[in-house]
Amino acid sequence: MNALVAPPVLPGAGLARLRGFVTNLAELIDSTRGEREILESGAKLLARLVNQDDWLPEAYAQPDPDRYRQYLLHCDARERFSVVSFVWGPGQGTPIHDHRTWGLVGVLRGSERSERFVRNPDGSLKHAGTDVLHEGEVEAVSPRIGDIHRVSNAETRHASISIHVYGGNIGAIERATYDLDGRAKRFVSGYANTELPNLWDRSVRA
Repeated sequence: MNALVAPPVLPGAGLARLRGFVTNLAELIDSTRGEREILESGAKLLARLVNQDDWLPEAYAQPDPDRYRQYLLHCDARERFSVVSFVWGPGQGTPIHDHRTWGLVGVLRGSERSERFVRNPDGSLKHAGTDVLHEGEVEAVSPRIGDIHRVSNAETRHASISIHVYGGNIGAIERATYDLDGRAKRFVSGYANTELPNLWDRSVRA
């Protein structure tokens, strides 16, 4: 797929895909409290979603000229998980940060660079490797397996979009960004949008 051109969204099939993902993920979380199983099985569900690029409404795929955008697509009624689209313009990225909950990241368009960090005994941070995720690929984060990273658009000429799933309402969780010396600065990210896609209108069918 040419990542420069967004494919047309199919109103029925598109939102049905996202609705099905949300429903299946909720059922997974209902059936287990184990993070390992949630990440392993959830990664398969997310990979299936991001391997089909006909569902993300255009309103939640818009880049900003100055910084990356984080759009909420769905939040579970009990805030057990949230689904977010991240839109990265060329050269855009995050500071080093944590999540404080489990997370899954799948690339829908373009590619995304993730630089992992671990703590030294003195509390400072050490670079622990770089991964580049391409369209359809998924990775996991959590305090158990590694939770501190820096993310950026791996494409130099166009936007990239990744779909993130977190074990909570990520826009409301108090987290931290970090300097390399380990000093933390608290933040709550919020979201770029004030309205959500309507996943539950079944009047339009594919």
